[in-house]
Amino acid sequence: MKSSCLLVTCSRAMSSLLSARLAQERKDWRKDHPHGFIAKPLVQKDKNGDSVTDMTVWNCSIPGKAGTAWEGGAYPITLTFGKDYPAKPPRVAFPPGFFHPNVYPTGKVCLSILNEEKGWKPSVSIKQILVGVQELLDAPNLSDPAQQEAYDKLRRSKADYLRIVKEQAKKYGANAVGSDDVIVL
Repeated sequence: MKSSCLLVTCSRAMSSLLSARLAQERKDWRKDHPHGFIAKPLVQKDKNGDSVTDMTVWNCSIPGKAGTAWEGGAYPITLTFGKDYPAKPPRVAFPPGFFHPNVYPTGKVCLSILNEEKGWKPSVSIKQILVGVQELLDAPNLSDPAQQEAYDKLRRSKADYLRIVKEQAKKYGANAVGSDDVIVL
């Protein structure tokens, strides 16, 4: 009986930590975020038609850096926070099929700061994650590929790789995300 009460207390404390941290992340993002980035918790309608905010799922958009093949794109990405966040990193994913050597075919991003055995620290912020992913777009880590097709294309022909990246930038053009989604949370 005692151990089950302890588990409930531990679960509530973890849930409280998760909620407090995500509320602080939202507040910090509203105060200071990089230009062109969008990050906001998922809002859905419940069975009564009321809007409900899910703080554990954030819909985000990362702009392609100026002067790179990624320029002009506004790349959709989802951050999903488990009950053990911030002790463990969130799942960070582009839409399935996103073309990049460090993005699995499922869309999951392979980045050291998102790997709890490599670079994850509970102090890593949503802002740091999104800026890190933006950096990764134009500077892939070829020593840790997650997608064979993009990796092979980049290694064999950088020109062909960049052509595909530019096509993807058009697909995810800034207008495709919705310019009305300004960063008001």
